[in-house]
Amino acid sequence: MATFSKSHVPQFSVDVYQNEYLHEGAGEVSAIVTVTSTGGGTTGGRPLPGAARGGAGAGVVIMVDCSGSMEYPPTKMRNARDATAVAVDTLRDGTAFAIVAGTHSAREVYPADGGLAIASDTTRHEAKQALRRLSAGGGTAIGTWLRLADRLLATGDVAIRHAILLTDGRNEHESPEDLRAALDACAGRFTCDARGVGTDWEVKELTGIASALLGSVDIVADPAGLAADFQAMMEKAMGKEVADVALRLWTPQGSQIAFVKQVAPTVEDLTARRTEAGPRAGDYPTGSWGDESRDYHISVRVPVADVGQEMLAARVSLVLPTPGVPQAEGSSAGAVQVLGQGLVRAVWTDDMAASTRINPQVAHYTGQAELAEVIQQGLEARKAGDLDSATAKLGRAVQLASASGNEDTAKVLAKVVDVVDAANGTVRLKAKVADADEMTLETRSTKTVRVKK
Repeated sequence: MATFSKSHVPQFSVDVYQNEYLHEGAGEVSAIVTVTSTGGGTTGGRPLPGAARGGAGAGVVIMVDCSGSMEYPPTKMRNARDATAVAVDTLRDGTAFAIVAGTHSAREVYPADGGLAIASDTTRHEAKQALRRLSAGGGTAIGTWLRLADRLLATGDVAIRHAILLTDGRNEHESPEDLRAALDACAGRFTCDARGVGTDWEVKELTGIASALLGSVDIVADPAGLAADFQAMMEKAMGKEVADVALRLWTPQGSQIAFVKQVAPTVEDLTARRTEAGPRAGDYPTGSWGDESRDYHISVRVPVADVGQEMLAARVSLVLPTPGVPQAEGSSAGAVQVLGQGLVRAVWTDDMAASTRINPQVAHYTGQAELAEVIQQGLEARKAGDLDSATAKLGRAVQLASASGNEDTAKVLAKVVDVVDAANGTVRLKAKVADADEMTLETRSTKTVRVKK
């Protein structure tokens, strides 16, 4: 069993990277905001209100696909049971947890009492005994699994609410509308990491689930790799120390947010997830944090000003809700604790050298966002039989991956195309591509690399 030190409350820092100089007539400013949390200590001498404080500070529900297809081959179900057992062993003492068997319905396998068990040597042993009784049979209705996970997590007094979802197939026993309704109901209530085992599941379906619930997504093409992947996922979940953190952007009169995207470690567009947080302020969800760093790309439209003028384009705050304090009038957000702040500035100049200089962080992540986009477009074109477009898009992807040093993406691209000249993006489509390689490229297309310091 893995051991973990007692959870510490992280401290947050916010750093803004930008070229604040705009040429005459320009009205849009970009910035990369790096948010870093480091473990240990407290903020302002007091524990954060949303922090895990030992005991049942975290709740985790593991959802295991037990549909009929999990029996083909039989090793798949066995690997899923073994991987879940490894995840259970990785639970920190005091963590609240449950295991759900998912088919066309959802059933709590352990503790099977409508609530959560508290991790200890005894409950871990009991959970692994219960896993041995899991068998495959039935259909797939993932929205039902998610709703049960939500109900179970709601029974625990926990700050961190997380789920792990494993499936090997498509969501064939409920409508897309039912799944969307379940995701809408669960969004903001818990985070969820999703894994597809084998090659018979739908990438867009699983990435949509992970995106809506602010979790990770990946393919485990060979079921034998499930145990190591589940252990790594659970270790990361056990490292989370504070939940429900939001990026709050305030803009002055006349300015507005064009977009907000997480750009590292993965690309995730948060623009449409804004909730109003008072006059000219909006919150964008970031989920749960441990000891980690993430980058966000923010674009702000500002009213054009004369050369020599400067203005505050946006104030960036990292905020955490304060439980039990009512929301302010005219705002959908309640009282918050500010964990860190940064400023985005705009200065108008007639110095062409200053105004045309592209900030390296902004340039890098603009390229990484384009990389994710052209991979997805290239794969879509390939599936549609538009080979010329597929070649052009995937060639551009190879060029961007090479230029940015994204070696992991470059390696997966090389399994789909023959690279003739990486620097110029000259490629040939491979005549035959394994399903696992194509799905791996699509699933991991949004993974980015950080700016080289």
